[in-house]
Amino acid sequence: MKKIYISIFVLSAFTFTGCADDYLDVKQTETISTDDIELFNNDSGAKTFVTSIYSKFLDWDMSSFGWIGLASITSDDADKGSTPSDTGTDKDVLDALTYNASNPSAESTFNANYDGINRCNQALAILPKLDKADPALRERLMAEAKFLRAFMYFTLVKCYGGVPIVDRVSSIPLSAESKAMQLTRKSAAEVYAFIEKDLTEAAAVLPNKSQYGDAEKARASKGAAYALLAKVSLYQKKWQSVVDNCNLVTGYIISPDYAKMFRLEGENDGESIFEINGNGAVPARGIQGYSNVQGVRDAWGWGFNQPSQSLVNAYEAGDVRKDATIIFRGATLYDGRVIPVISADDPNPRYNLKAYSSAYTSAWETDANIKYLRYGEVLLMKAEALNELGQTSQAIPLLNIIRHRAGLGDTPATSQATVRTAIWKERRVELAFEFDRFFDLVRTGQAKDAFAVDGKVFTVGKNELFPIPASFLLISEGMSSQNPGYN
Repeated sequence: MKKIYISIFVLSAFTFTGCADDYLDVKQTETISTDDIELFNNDSGAKTFVTSIYSKFLDWDMSSFGWIGLASITSDDADKGSTPSDTGTDKDVLDALTYNASNPSAESTFNANYDGINRCNQALAILPKLDKADPALRERLMAEAKFLRAFMYFTLVKCYGGVPIVDRVSSIPLSAESKAMQLTRKSAAEVYAFIEKDLTEAAAVLPNKSQYGDAEKARASKGAAYALLAKVSLYQKKWQSVVDNCNLVTGYIISPDYAKMFRLEGENDGESIFEINGNGAVPARGIQGYSNVQGVRDAWGWGFNQPSQSLVNAYEAGDVRKDATIIFRGATLYDGRVIPVISADDPNPRYNLKAYSSAYTSAWETDANIKYLRYGEVLLMKAEALNELGQTSQAIPLLNIIRHRAGLGDTPATSQATVRTAIWKERRVELAFEFDRFFDLVRTGQAKDAFAVDGKVFTVGKNELFPIPASFLLISEGMSSQNPGYN
């Protein structure tokens, strides 16, 4: 009888143990027969394959401690936090930019995204076989899988540069062709081209966010595909493509209250384009440990990912975003919770308010969401691209929309150079703790100087990328090599 394999990323057969606990409740070594696939040959069964991809974003290794360390603690917006003696496994070396090729957070982020990519590939392989499911639904689900695969490859290319492009389920047993596909790094340009292809195909099929029912607002939409295409173009300095794709992101608004966007009442609001949903209610299915590891130490959390003094200093007087982003010791939060003051020399004077859950404050799985794409950033991307195209007068009003929402006046910047700096500054305070700052510093060439201000040494030619995991290179048999500067 023909078998259809439902397994974790095939590289697990070599070295990775991975986690496939929510993927159809099938263990990584098991298969299901073509007879059993009939159990999923209906609308609800078809959705299961894509729901499993979204579920990956709730895992500890995908969106929690390692990712927080890699994409936030490394930046000048955050310090390690916790206590000086608590390294958080590797958060001390991430904070100091002294990590090496054996860094656990770099490895877990790499593996987790390939686990998710494998789920995408399996969905894309199996969905066409489900001929009893609604054809339009199947097409939409395949478009969602392509968007999510593109999202994960964008994470990988930002972090590591060129990576293997695994665009299909590998043969079992593993053929030489499949092995080469999994173990050979492609160039960053090839990865970006693959991302663009997935997103273009997804955008052609996905519905607008407004066409989803209330229970499905967190699913990938046409606007999400175009917004991510704009961001992918931003990283490649394809300025006209940024503008063109931003113009295709329609049906969204700037939420009038910045702070409320990051509370339960602001989840999937009119500004939200794509976010990861957490659920703290039983059965809890939030992002594992996300709120807890960043929570107020000696009150309900571990105290990692502490907002830096550098970030505090970046806010202008009267900017409402500061108190909407940072928990200060001694403050009273919007829900009445008072943050205790421990001592004058407390090593944790600040915390990430965007990760806070009012209803499930100390729970391991909370209702806090991660907003990855929102309309405020679309306006900033468009402003940056227009300014780079020499259309500075058109960029300034977009920048001012964001400033006015923050309670600030018009930008004083008028020249292309000063507007460029103003946009970069605005991105920092607008998107703080939304996992953009480190990558923004790298893509704009600000990293060395910015980290020097924060007392960190950014090594040009090395720290632009994180190390390819040593465990991956060990099995690559020379088909892939390490990024420059890492042993």
